[in-house]
Amino acid sequence: MIVHFIGAGPGAADLLTLRGRDHIHNSPVCLYAGSLVPEAILCHAPTGARVVDTAEMTLDQILQEIIEAHSKNLDVARVHSGDLSIWSTMAEQTRRLQELGIAYDVTPGVPSFAAAAAALSQELTLPNVAQTVILTRTSTRSTPMPRGEDLATLGRTGATLAIHLSIMNVKYVTSELSPIYGADCPVVVVFRASWPDERILRGTLSTIGGIVKSSGVDRNALILVGRSLSVPTFGESYLYSPGRDRSDGTEG
Repeated sequence: MIVHFIGAGPGAADLLTLRGRDHIHNSPVCLYAGSLVPEAILCHAPTGARVVDTAEMTLDQILQEIIEAHSKNLDVARVHSGDLSIWSTMAEQTRRLQELGIAYDVTPGVPSFAAAAAALSQELTLPNVAQTVILTRTSTRSTPMPRGEDLATLGRTGATLAIHLSIMNVKYVTSELSPIYGADCPVVVVFRASWPDERILRGTLSTIGGIVKSSGVDRNALILVGRSLSVPTFGESYLYSPGRDRSDGTEG
């Protein structure tokens, strides 16, 4: 028996990986993360599977479902949205599984920041403009941020920021970053990237607060901040430069 932790991707059902699809199809028990996982992904579960929404469950209740499946030698598909490497709560679950001696594996998924960049049809790293992307969040009703990971500290790097779980904190975001990036710095808010009701809101650090308020967007949105978002004049990478030595036959 094994528990398959599966990143279901940002929303669009066809962004689920083939490996994730196969694990869901072959698991008699499917535990999924509520409204963030579309029904079309759950349709891959086998006929007669136990399919459980864990949105209103505690960690202990989730583990009890897994323990019961383990006692019956039934594989479990534990489906989360996005990718499991960030803000997935996977770590606290796998810690319990290790203590219980229950085997598990991990299947990655398309992260929301990648889906947001695809919705914008642009690259977040541009030569001579931005070569670093920082994935972060702010504190709302969630766990406090560790010391040194506040927006002002991260912003001083000048990197492009992908700020998750923070649309309710947009006023705080703009007030912290405006003195560092400048009030005219481009900001893009992507609501439900890859879903049918996806929306893109564009502005600057001085205007995005009002734009978000007028839009009514108050959840399931990613905030992107950085100069690369305006697609400014930028150089060309060394990768395809005629001056690059290609004698080793590699492209990376």
